[in-house]
Amino acid sequence: MTGVEVVEVGPRDGLQNEATIVSVADKVRFVELALAAGVRRMEAVSFVRPDAVPQMADAEAVMARVPRRDDVSYIGLVLNRRGFTRAVDAGVDEVNLVVAASESFNRRNQNAGTEELAAMVEEVVAESVAAGLPASVTIATAFGCPFEGEVPPDVVVDLAARAGVAGAVEIAVADTIGVGVPGQVRVLVDGIRSVSTARLRAHFHNTRNTGYANAVAAVDAGVGVLDASIGGIGGCPFAPRATGNIATEDLVYLLDRSGLPSGLTVPELVRAAEFIGERLGHAVPSLVSKAGGFPTGDAA
Repeated sequence: MTGVEVVEVGPRDGLQNEATIVSVADKVRFVELALAAGVRRMEAVSFVRPDAVPQMADAEAVMARVPRRDDVSYIGLVLNRRGFTRAVDAGVDEVNLVVAASESFNRRNQNAGTEELAAMVEEVVAESVAAGLPASVTIATAFGCPFEGEVPPDVVVDLAARAGVAGAVEIAVADTIGVGVPGQVRVLVDGIRSVSTARLRAHFHNTRNTGYANAVAAVDAGVGVLDASIGGIGGCPFAPRATGNIATEDLVYLLDRSGLPSGLTVPELVRAAEFIGERLGHAVPSLVSKAGGFPTGDAA
């Protein structure tokens, strides 16, 4: 059966909402443990204002120390042209730009409207393509906004169409606050497919316990790339009550048992989850890290 690519976002989206600041050395070790588990694409850092997201203040230092391998691609998340320049200078392998489908979220997050940010994203994607650097675009709040509520699917589809025309090689729909359900997944995937040939990716949070159902729905709809965070850590500093991403080890267990290989190994993912939980000073929310994988049959 066709496999699923899992993009590890723990070092960026996982850590960005944590109160405990993790050292550069521990962030690099976290990356190393993810690589040992089979991760080959990873959102390692974001290039944002340090006062807004203190956990990402050391992005350049992290990128200077992560292991460089031909089979590994490090993604840097950027929100504007300045972030893009920093990402290029730091030597990322890919950039991921973000625009929300909600006017209110964009204004609270980046102090600019959706149209202004969409135009900026188009320009930076084109610059990235010209520089030979793959660019993806994530459409945040695609399933709902904490300030406006429902988000019209047509808005998401239009933003995806514009990203594809600009040259984005991959378009991701993100359930930033974890409100989505499987029916929405199908509507958005079908809508984006009707306007773009870019590769599709999905990013789910498990805030209301629908993240894994949405992941299955996305795969069933033909999405071949899913984001996940080791340990299920994460959240959004700009979204009230947003909790962690779907956990990489829980997702990989689900994929493995469904006959959908990801190339990632659950025991090594659990090891990474335990490591980062120790560094953060609290247990991570993933379930496989507590219960273990499928029983071997020798339990009493």
